[in-house]
Amino acid sequence: MISHPAQLRPIALANWLFFVAAMVIVMVAVGGITRLTESGLSITEWKPITGAIPPLSEAAWQAEFDLYKATGEYKNVTGPAGMDLAAFKFIYFWEWFHRLWGRLIGLAFALPLAWFWVRKAIPQGYKLRLVALLALGGLQGVFGWFMVKSGLNETMTDVSHFMLSLHFLTAMLTLGALVWVALDLRQFARGNKRMAHWTVTASWVGAVLFIQLLLAAWVAGLNAGLASDSWPLMQGRFIPEYDSSRGLLYAMTHDPYLIHWMHRWWAWVAVAALIVMARRVRTIERKASVAIHSAFGTQIVLGIATVMTGVSLWIAVSHQVVGALLVAAFVWAAHLLGRRV
Repeated sequence: MISHPAQLRPIALANWLFFVAAMVIVMVAVGGITRLTESGLSITEWKPITGAIPPLSEAAWQAEFDLYKATGEYKNVTGPAGMDLAAFKFIYFWEWFHRLWGRLIGLAFALPLAWFWVRKAIPQGYKLRLVALLALGGLQGVFGWFMVKSGLNETMTDVSHFMLSLHFLTAMLTLGALVWVALDLRQFARGNKRMAHWTVTASWVGAVLFIQLLLAAWVAGLNAGLASDSWPLMQGRFIPEYDSSRGLLYAMTHDPYLIHWMHRWWAWVAVAALIVMARRVRTIERKASVAIHSAFGTQIVLGIATVMTGVSLWIAVSHQVVGALLVAAFVWAAHLLGRRV
């Protein structure tokens, strides 16, 4: 019989979590395509099990199309634009694939978790953390449905940008948590069983980054990326015209021009915060510092390119994916700082 300590598999667990994190990054890309192609409202029902199978006959396709025709998006936007069944099949594919990939992530997490659990391969103190990650992934799916549901009526032409931000930020939290626990397990495998702590630096830099991610989600939800195709000015001005009739706070949370402007310039606050963090982590692990600089540098270039190309699909998707990689780099640096506490 193998002794209990020999059964622990921290490196295998860490590699598994990194693999799931990579799947989440792919999900961010697929979600970006789904959003940018206006595909998110094409599936009007939530069927966690049977929904994995797409329509298999013309009659089934027509039934799905008829359900979509009842939405405000079809009645006010895509219908008047002349959408036919072939065009509907295109947007349906991306929403279906987005949901399918979510199901695959769930299986890629739940099945290995059960296997490691039965094999007693999970170190003490990690079972609850892994179950919490599973629950967080399930919550992400629930938030995704409520996001879609927020746009399923006869007047809405898009989902709520607040629900979209909740869905997106939960994805970023899931990604960060996966990377953090994987890094803890990697340290465990090296003989350091003490888990990393969350530091003051991680807190304030994370808060700055959170605001930027929140603004990014609102930009996506309100199609605010189309508010300007020039940089650094908008409408030939530093601060664009925006609707202030309901007050500044309402404009800051609803007006696409002002939200675009805030996302554009808060980015530099985020860059300054990330530079501070990168300098502090450089003496611990230079690669983490390089990762942060590379991520935010690429992100700035892609952000400007997204604006100046009128939100080109693949540039915009790349911008979103690098944003996810930036979150992973931030968590890596935060974990390194937390190991010194």
